[in-house]
Amino acid sequence: MSYNHLTLTERARIEVLRQENYSLRSIARKLKRSVSTISREISRNNLNQSYQAETAQKNYETKRKLCGRPTRFTPELGNIIKYYLKCHWSPEQIVGRLLQNQICFKTIYRWINSNMINFELISCLRQKGKRQKPKETRGKFNIGRPISQRPKEIKKRNTFGHWEADTIVSSRGKSKGCIATFAERKSRYYYCVLMPDRSSNSMETAINNLIKHLPKGAVKTITVDRGKEFSCYQNIENQFNINVYFADPYPHGKEVQMKIPMVY
Repeated sequence: MSYNHLTLTERARIEVLRQENYSLRSIARKLKRSVSTISREISRNNLNQSYQAETAQKNYETKRKLCGRPTRFTPELGNIIKYYLKCHWSPEQIVGRLLQNQICFKTIYRWINSNMINFELISCLRQKGKRQKPKETRGKFNIGRPISQRPKEIKKRNTFGHWEADTIVSSRGKSKGCIATFAERKSRYYYCVLMPDRSSNSMETAINNLIKHLPKGAVKTITVDRGKEFSCYQNIENQFNINVYFADPYPHGKEVQMKIPMVY
């Protein structure tokens, strides 16, 4: 039978019930847990005769991070791999000839992509391995006009002035600089603006650049994703009297308008 770990909500209930002097059996009955589970939880986290849910949860999360198979990576092993990568050995050669299959060659690719081994060494690889998309660390937001509210005729591409916007960043995730790309749906006209970073201020400047570059009325709507760089949408709507729509997340591999931008 599978075992589910206690949640923060359950730990909070334990704390309250303990303060109200409920017995272990009563607490277990209310949480629909075994008495032994409640007993172990309290004995592990009973600091100064007081059980605190927040502290217990932090202890649990810390121990979870230490679980799992330990990594075989060591600084010495990393230096050996870096040396032979610079000599243009492939990970397959390094594993087969030097490490005698102690690790899998895919592990070397994984260490490079996770920056355990200098990421810049990827240029020394004969094959780049699976491309790793830079992680989105800036978060997303849920306000704004959803694409479901966008007029249906825009999808048919019959009228000019409806744009899609996106950003292009380095696949290595190192540089802050990026490119704002804009595609007009009907004409497939593309316009790009170099940005110093992916901040909302930089995107607002780029959109201003687009609108001022085109004739009046050439930008009627803009459809974007929910990246934080587009949190400037209200300023754009108010300043230029256009509507900004936010697209739903699309599955990996689905074709989109901005797939291969051209610079004009």
